[in-house]
Amino acid sequence: MSQGVDHVAAGLVACLPVLNRYVKQSIDRQLPYPKLPDRQLTLLQYVAEHDGATVHEAAAALRMMPNNVSALVTRLTEAGLLERHQDDTDKRVAHLCVTAKARQRIGEVQNIAAAQLASALRTLTDGDRDALGSALGALEALTRRLRDHSA
Repeated sequence: MSQGVDHVAAGLVACLPVLNRYVKQSIDRQLPYPKLPDRQLTLLQYVAEHDGATVHEAAAALRMMPNNVSALVTRLTEAGLLERHQDDTDKRVAHLCVTAKARQRIGEVQNIAAAQLASALRTLTDGDRDALGSALGALEALTRRLRDHSA
């Protein structure tokens, strides 16, 4: 059993970065505006999924220093992609929200990535597509496990 686990782990380590790189390259080629730096994009995606998060919550979740996240928030706010909303009870705390412009851009990126993957999936056999579809739940569970154990 452990050889099977080791084999699957090695296969994922080999395939996932390459898959990610090709999808990112496709996104970069098709976006009509400059791509955000990875750290800004990561923060933006986190806030889109955790509306109202604070700088400290985002820093902890992304394993970054709060002052670095604060600097990223400033850049994204200046770009019109994030908004800060002051906490009602503690004026020192700001809650972060993505703007409509950011939601549109995140959607564009997701659409480009999905189209790229769909195009590649159409070239596979029905059996390969079925196998990948069946693996989605397991990949999501693996992602959650890695996220939970990296905190």
